[in-house]
Amino acid sequence: MLILRTFTRFYSSVCHFKPVSHVIFDIDGLLLRTEDIYYKADATMVAKYGKEYTWDLRMRVLGCTEQMSVHKIVSELKLPISEERYRAEVKELLRKMLPEATLMPGAEKLIRHLSASKVPIAVATSSGMESVELKTTNHKELFKLFHHIVAASSDSTIKQGKPAPDVFLACASRFADKPDPAECLVFEDAPNGVTAAVNAKMQVVLVPEDYVPEEDRKRATLVVESLLEFRPELFGLPAFTI
Repeated sequence: MLILRTFTRFYSSVCHFKPVSHVIFDIDGLLLRTEDIYYKADATMVAKYGKEYTWDLRMRVLGCTEQMSVHKIVSELKLPISEERYRAEVKELLRKMLPEATLMPGAEKLIRHLSASKVPIAVATSSGMESVELKTTNHKELFKLFHHIVAASSDSTIKQGKPAPDVFLACASRFADKPDPAECLVFEDAPNGVTAAVNAKMQVVLVPEDYVPEEDRKRATLVVESLLEFRPELFGLPAFTI
């Protein structure tokens, strides 16, 4: 694993990485700044019942499907409502909040560069397609550049969410030329997503929040502080020209 701290560092460890031909992105916390929105919605919900949405619980639901996230929150906090009711009420909050999502630094530049370079790109998210539509409300043009989007929470073919590899394997299989998983590079922000990519036999670039422990970063192929630091040529992809 290589950790990049500055733009000027010379990448002497290129040999650690294998060339890839396809790229798969997570959305939440990686392309779009949505994690604070989800946190606020869940914290608001559990506070109604006198409970606290702790950072420890939040870390354990990051990257999970919507169904699994709700199950963990309701069961672990022993909320006096059904999972169905919790999910419905949170959805109402998110319908108002998710369209406010903004792009993470470097996301648009990298997406447009890979698309212009004819590198096949796709999205593999734990969210459902309804949530994807909401959070990309102000970014429709950019997201049209992806070959496809796999939304695990509303995709009946995805049997298990992250950290299982299902969503990434399904995403790879839906590219027109059906690449081998080893030919795919994943971008993630959460430990569960990193584990899912590793389980899918894919290389994975982690762009973690500051609160992600060092121990949870070790399984990533590469760790960068921002997408602005990523250099495509490390994985045999076309380099930025500017």
